[in-house]
Amino acid sequence: MEPLEIAPGVYDVGVTDWNIRDFHGYSTDLGTTYNAFLIVDEKIALLDTVKKAFADQLIDNISAIVDPKKIDYVISNHTELDHSGSLARVMHRVGEDKPLICSKMGRKNLPRHFSRNWNYQPVATGDELSLGKKTLSFLETRMVHWPDSMFTYLKEDKILFSSDGFGQHFAGPERFDDQIGEAIMLHAKKYFANILLLYVPLMKKYFKNIIDAGMEFNMICPDHGVIWRKDPAKIINAYVKWCEQIPEKKAVVIYDTMWQSTEKMAEAIAAGINNEGVSAKPLHLRKWHRSEVMTEVFDAKAIVVGGPTLNNGLFPSLADFLSYMKGLKPLNKIGCAFGSYGWSGEAVKIITKELESMKFNIIDPGLKIQYVPDKQGLENCYAYGRKIGKTVNA
Repeated sequence: MEPLEIAPGVYDVGVTDWNIRDFHGYSTDLGTTYNAFLIVDEKIALLDTVKKAFADQLIDNISAIVDPKKIDYVISNHTELDHSGSLARVMHRVGEDKPLICSKMGRKNLPRHFSRNWNYQPVATGDELSLGKKTLSFLETRMVHWPDSMFTYLKEDKILFSSDGFGQHFAGPERFDDQIGEAIMLHAKKYFANILLLYVPLMKKYFKNIIDAGMEFNMICPDHGVIWRKDPAKIINAYVKWCEQIPEKKAVVIYDTMWQSTEKMAEAIAAGINNEGVSAKPLHLRKWHRSEVMTEVFDAKAIVVGGPTLNNGLFPSLADFLSYMKGLKPLNKIGCAFGSYGWSGEAVKIITKELESMKFNIIDPGLKIQYVPDKQGLENCYAYGRKIGKTVNA
């Protein structure tokens, strides 16, 4: 990715990771970017760095614009190593004594990643830094999605550098939202559902702070994916809507199967739900990545989970996904379970208990069938699906 001037004196100097396919258990089938930005004024500031493996490319991108030694300030919006991994190399080139601007929590966390005695200068919400004609303002956004996270706002150009907020794991030749169109929103939704959903209560607070501060946006520059320039309000409005977690008239039937008995049940249940005019999709957990399934869960009303009993417990993929979903704390869900079994049949009860622990509204004790579902068993599954569909419609 070559450096690009996105506004007068403001450059995208980040890099593209074309080949990453898994990011902490999140599927990145299109790769991702690690965005960093250079602001050239009377003083020069670098906002964030990139993953360590891409340090040389970052320095080359900066050097195409200015000698790195001329950078006056390095700003760390986020300590996570996909954004700070090149920090040691950058500080060596910029000058170890140059001010390193970070949040108060960043001041605590950065030395735990880098054993350097850098010139840390922590800032708080409302603090400002003048670069000459341009002014940076800082907004702490703790736990979106690390304790040290913060946003940086370029006041005169009305550009928000939003760290991991408003991002997408997307890599392509396109650098801006309007070069892709509506399709980018699905990537943004997946990112929200799998990374930020847990922090919805805090995000609501930060949105209020942004509104109260009277911030306007010509551009929003996240640390992953494309820059929002055509209509920055679109992604903000989407986040406001997503934070409310108002489900659609939709169900997801999440399952795994050993000898296709549970799969037959899943398909019959989904058919029964669809019969009630509710969109339902059966998702096989070894054919759908957990992060793709979670994106479907995010705006669904009914979460129907099924699996066979294995060793008196859950099939491994079910245990994996239930743990993953539980950590993200989705709200406003109906939950129910189903599954086939051979002799003990504990899985349905365990799944139901897990859904209860997530505060899902359990509408049925669960449906289980021994061995292979016969015609009557499949009719029972279809009826179970209709019951779920009626509850979604209620």
